[in-house]
Amino acid sequence: MILADKIIDLRKKNGWSQEELAEKLDVSRQSISKWEGAQSVPDMGRILRLSEVFGVTTDYLLRDDAAPAEQLTAVTDPDGPARPVSMEEANGFLRQREENSARTALGVLLCILSPVLLIVLGGAYDAGKVALTENQVGGIGLVFLLLMVCAAVALFILSNIRGERYEYLEKEPIDTLYGVDGMVRERRERFRSTYTLQLTLGVVLCIASSIPMFLALMLNASDFYMVLSIGGILCVAALGVLLIVRAAMVWDGFQMLLEEGDYTREAKRDRRRHSAFGTIYWGLVTAGYLAWSFFTNEWQRTWIVWPVAAVAYGAVFAIAGALRRRDG
Repeated sequence: MILADKIIDLRKKNGWSQEELAEKLDVSRQSISKWEGAQSVPDMGRILRLSEVFGVTTDYLLRDDAAPAEQLTAVTDPDGPARPVSMEEANGFLRQREENSARTALGVLLCILSPVLLIVLGGAYDAGKVALTENQVGGIGLVFLLLMVCAAVALFILSNIRGERYEYLEKEPIDTLYGVDGMVRERRERFRSTYTLQLTLGVVLCIASSIPMFLALMLNASDFYMVLSIGGILCVAALGVLLIVRAAMVWDGFQMLLEEGDYTREAKRDRRRHSAFGTIYWGLVTAGYLAWSFFTNEWQRTWIVWPVAAVAYGAVFAIAGALRRRDG
């Protein structure tokens, strides 16, 4: 095992992120990344410091043929033994993650678009532009809404079933085998520009989704065209959310394999502690969204529940983690 892989292995066994190890060594995170990617080698002073931090001999770090028995102290993992991840399994996960990101993003798009026909038909009926009764308009709109939601739920269930075999990556400590870290980092760097573009475009589309309504107001458009602008808002927002969800899911796949970002071992411990809270939280959010939407019939506005709930959940999760670390 070469030095780069030993640093990765020892860092993960201690449950540290690259940022945490960099702080202990008083170097930048980029330095750690280069050492682990075999792009550079730490100087002798850093080697000595690595030996102290990891509790191993310098011989173990420097000699490729050194046996693990040369470690001064056994490195223990508070989460138990790490699960090994082979190159084949990592590639399979990334391929599955890409497919599931497309399914999930499409499902979210269908949920946002589901009330569009109901809204547009309702506006057309009020403007006298359709030869249908009120019950027919409502029936057609609701059938379309339910069909879209059913298709979305089917996509979510399929994604969940297909991804079950890789759930451990979100919850358990892992130990990537030789070459896996380098492969994942290389693929992540290739995807970085696509991720940035899709995320930026998605956010811009969500912000710009209200433009059709503002244009209708500026032109003093009729009520019917105002209703059409609401449909336009949902269509543009749906496309933006699709881009955000797809890019974020693929990026998170790389983070899971590297145990970085929201998937460090400490974050996984937090996620296990708060799993029950998450189930209750999202159940209440879903119930609140449906109740608000059906009682007010303002589907053009109620979709905002999801991004707000996501931000609120992240904030609550982060605050709880900070308080726990302070108390600890």
